[in-house]
Amino acid sequence: MSDPIKHECGLAFIRLRKNFSYYQQKYGTVLWGLNKLYLLMEKQHNRGQDGAGVAAVKLNVEPGYPFMNRIRSNAPQAISDIFQQIKKEINDLEEYHPNIRNHAGLMKGHVNYLGELLLGHLRYGTQGKNKVEYCHPFINRDTIPARNLALAGNFNIVNSDELFTLIGKEPHDTVRFSDLAAMIELMHTFLCKEDEGTPGKLDIKNVLKKALPLFDGGFHVGGVTGSGIGFVFRDAHGIRPSYYYINDEVVVAASERAAIRTTFNVGENEVQELMPGQALIVSETGEIEIAQILEPKERKACSFERIYFSRGSDEKIYKERKALGYNLSERVLNAIDYDLKNTIFSFIPNTAEVAFYGMVKGMEKYLNKIKTERILSWGKEYDEEKLSEMINRRIRQEKITIKDVKMRTFITEDAGRNEMVQHVYDITYGTVRPGEDTLVVIDDSIVRGTTLKESIIRMLGRLKPKRIIVVSSSPQIRLS
Repeated sequence: MSDPIKHECGLAFIRLRKNFSYYQQKYGTVLWGLNKLYLLMEKQHNRGQDGAGVAAVKLNVEPGYPFMNRIRSNAPQAISDIFQQIKKEINDLEEYHPNIRNHAGLMKGHVNYLGELLLGHLRYGTQGKNKVEYCHPFINRDTIPARNLALAGNFNIVNSDELFTLIGKEPHDTVRFSDLAAMIELMHTFLCKEDEGTPGKLDIKNVLKKALPLFDGGFHVGGVTGSGIGFVFRDAHGIRPSYYYINDEVVVAASERAAIRTTFNVGENEVQELMPGQALIVSETGEIEIAQILEPKERKACSFERIYFSRGSDEKIYKERKALGYNLSERVLNAIDYDLKNTIFSFIPNTAEVAFYGMVKGMEKYLNKIKTERILSWGKEYDEEKLSEMINRRIRQEKITIKDVKMRTFITEDAGRNEMVQHVYDITYGTVRPGEDTLVVIDDSIVRGTTLKESIIRMLGRLKPKRIIVVSSSPQIRLS
């Protein structure tokens, strides 16, 4: 195993329900929607750092003028790169029209990405291809606005070849290994046929009902058409996470509940889960429908999503991770022969930290039980010093490793990866008694593979502990 987990990406969807003048008057900026998209993507940057993309659709555009635009980047800081380019476009415009921000209509007409429908994506690289061409959203264009389609998502479709065969198309070499390419080609085919049957009265629900049953895998996908239809759909097993929020100003969907809550400052109960097999559809006129496209099946939420990629600030994710660590405590105690005195507990940052708190809580429960039993066994045969020593016994915790996030962007190829990963983490020297202490480290990643064996364990070995025990709160890790 060499870190090949696929398609754990982040999705951000925004549909503005008011005109741009409304946001300018209420919030002081015509860029309110774009600002929210930036925040929604930044709050999910943990889901993908190999690339990003944004598509925007403008409503009620005169024929002959651009209505769908896209920008993508695979730069080291892709989100920042995209929005810096958008900012430059606005700054260049202001050079010649200093007061243009006060005119919402002119801004919409001149700024490419100032659209009522916004689709953002964060990419976690797949199949080793980190080219910008593989960044979402993908777009299929047509001279008829309704037949333009942009798609982005978090998914893994395993029957891409069958989908290409079904529509009789041979994939181009640049997208042959992209399941999104197969998905958009199929959906675009159905979209065009639907529009041919009812020109100007496209029912996207019919397109989804034809397409979704053909996708074999887990998916959370967002899409926009050139005519202004927006939609988000989820697989029948609920493998990929999906959440949405609706008020009279905006419709939002994302891969993370916490990202929506933080970006729009709303409560947990205001953010809803898009249930398995459902689609959130927003019409050209802003009408909203939650439609059951696929019959829901047994829930099979991806554990990798919840343990590793999901944002820990979500209260449900936080409690789950803490419980995972707590439930490991008994097995860890067995592994160290209940020798807490000579054991140090730590974690590999960053997402394992919450599970670490849970594991320590389990250790403290055991230690408190021992304290009580020992004190009771003394009867009256104790003094203040003896009692104080027992009461003040603690689980030994240390910050063994510190992650240097700046190193992340340089590790793009397998060649030299093991050597580089050793330097992603700084080791804290002087925390372990060489040859005496057992070091227990919790690591929640299921994609470590040879990285764990060849790099992380070697790094921990520099402290020269008596033993190293690596604990995982994720599904079983197998080293090959």
